[in-house]
Amino acid sequence: MNNLLREGERLDDLERNNCHIIQNPAGFCFGMDSVLLSGFARVRKNENVLDLGCGNGIIPILLEAKTEGSHFTGLEIQEKSADMARRSILLNGQQDKIDIVTGDIKCASEIFGNSSFDVVVSNPPYMTENHGILNPDSAKAIARHEILCTLEDVIREGSRVLKPNGRFYMVHRPFRLVDITELFVRYSLEPKTLKMVHPYIDKEPAMILIEAIKGGKRRLTVEKPVIIYDESGKYTEEIRTIYGY
Repeated sequence: MNNLLREGERLDDLERNNCHIIQNPAGFCFGMDSVLLSGFARVRKNENVLDLGCGNGIIPILLEAKTEGSHFTGLEIQEKSADMARRSILLNGQQDKIDIVTGDIKCASEIFGNSSFDVVVSNPPYMTENHGILNPDSAKAIARHEILCTLEDVIREGSRVLKPNGRFYMVHRPFRLVDITELFVRYSLEPKTLKMVHPYIDKEPAMILIEAIKGGKRRLTVEKPVIIYDESGKYTEEIRTIYGY
């Protein structure tokens, strides 16, 4: 195990099928948004899944542990993050089920070909390049801001690699919802399910989870929201279940 860790890295328990993940606190570590997305995405038996911008591999690792999908692929442009993901997968013994490809989201359809996947998931950068304070650490900046790819790049390439009636799952911020739905429709992805994520029951949503179907009919269902904390400040039962506590 120790030979898979590099200087400054740590090993975190994912509380799921004895899976662990390698992270470096000096870089970008996964957050609750990725865990929520892994609980929201529906992956059926024998389906192939692509994660656009997989970072350290958290979503493919969790989806492989939680679902009966056939194979999971992560696409990540930052080689350090991709290498960390590969070592975590090796540590978990998931190398026969998960591949990590180093490459650019903007070229996903060239890398994998059109209509290659049943499911696409993505936890893309939330902020436009000019929105908010740009993190001086490049890895964190790339993960949080649209520096190397835009929301349109993610949705366009996600649609291209999806099979007809394939499903696209995304976690994002509420302020980008109009942009997301407009781009989904532009690229033949019909929004089907929307779930808001609130920190507390009486607070505004901090995140959204959205599902779209390639070539689907027009009908959107807004599901019961996810509440992260109860009145005492502890995780709600739903969050504990998603985390596997």
